[in-house]
Amino acid sequence: MPELPISPHIRHSLAHNTLALLKWLCLAVLVGLTVGLAGTLFHIVLEWATETRTEYPWLLYLLPVAGLAIVGAYRLLDMSDDKGTEMVLTSIRSGQPMRLRTAPLIFFATTLTHLCGGSAGREGAALQLGGSISGAIGKFLHLKEGDEKIITMCGMAAGFSALFGTPISAAVFAMEVESVGVMQYAAIVPCLVASLLASGVAAFFGISGTAFVITDVPELDLRTMVVIVVLGALCGALANLFCRAMGLGGALYKKMTSNPWLKAVIGGCIIIALTLLVGTRDYNGAGMDVIQRALEGEAVPLAFVLKIVFTALTLGAGYKGGEIVPSFFVGATFGCVVAPLLGLSSSFGGALAMVAVFCGVTNSPMTAILLGYEMFTGVGIEPMALAVAVSYMTSGYHSLYHQQKITYSKTQAKYIDTLSGDGSEE
Repeated sequence: MPELPISPHIRHSLAHNTLALLKWLCLAVLVGLTVGLAGTLFHIVLEWATETRTEYPWLLYLLPVAGLAIVGAYRLLDMSDDKGTEMVLTSIRSGQPMRLRTAPLIFFATTLTHLCGGSAGREGAALQLGGSISGAIGKFLHLKEGDEKIITMCGMAAGFSALFGTPISAAVFAMEVESVGVMQYAAIVPCLVASLLASGVAAFFGISGTAFVITDVPELDLRTMVVIVVLGALCGALANLFCRAMGLGGALYKKMTSNPWLKAVIGGCIIIALTLLVGTRDYNGAGMDVIQRALEGEAVPLAFVLKIVFTALTLGAGYKGGEIVPSFFVGATFGCVVAPLLGLSSSFGGALAMVAVFCGVTNSPMTAILLGYEMFTGVGIEPMALAVAVSYMTSGYHSLYHQQKITYSKTQAKYIDTLSGDGSEE
């Protein structure tokens, strides 16, 4: 049988693509294993911090001291101008790797924040941890600029996946979050491989992925769709409020003082006073236990407002962590309270609002849908997708990340190319 003729151009293309695949598989394995180990250790230490804070409530009163230690550590390592997760997005856009010292600093600072009762998440730290480690790997290997961007995204995906155990959504988030409306599909293989490996590393050490059980999922008929559209729009508005509150928290401290040491002490004292005032420790730390209760149908009516206040005042004072788990908290408690007013169950409403608010604060709808699928094992994914889509469209152009680029309009087929929060099209 005669062989089919293959042109030199096709041979060259096949060889080039095969070499590219092998290169990125090797790099993704290296990043996935390295960041997976770091992320696993980070997860274990944060769990210890949460358990220790619960066992020794007096640690809350050391929060101002923890703030001073954080400021001192960043000064000592010449990172006083650190802008948190913003630096990861800037690194992707510029192609310049993050400094490796970011990894131990964010590890130390986030652990102290959680140990002493600051209200913060963990994923922002995971993104910085992964981005700085993978960036250092890329720099050591002398990767070119375009490849530096992709390997940083690999690290982000691996860090997110190691903490949450949601590898598909972690990979898509790394590709989606930097530029709204545009995804870097060149990164899909390395991000997914690194994410899957990091999740596997965490599982090997006994860390299970974030998963919840929800009940009373309704049939998706016309009436239910209308209700979900209403809830999605409310979540979009709440997400916008959350993002603005994060900015106002920092602005409030700037009006008080420009001294970071004093800012940390004032912020720590405010969080202590608020905790004593509300009479519960539910708003300290990440609040995963409160999220679990909300998805079981139990939430305090104003819990979502209080979590916004606690988180804005914690992070605005210079404490470290992230905003995504607090956004889960805000969404789950809001949905738990509001959904019954619209005719949905508290459990299902909490799940819908949880992923919808996440979408609104990160402008990442595909990630939000995949998170809903992975965290809720596919239950109710169609109504979740609808709530996410509506929240995305109605949340405006603000974001948790001021360096997030809004490339395309949310309401028109229109190129706008601006950074989040400048008020474009609002």
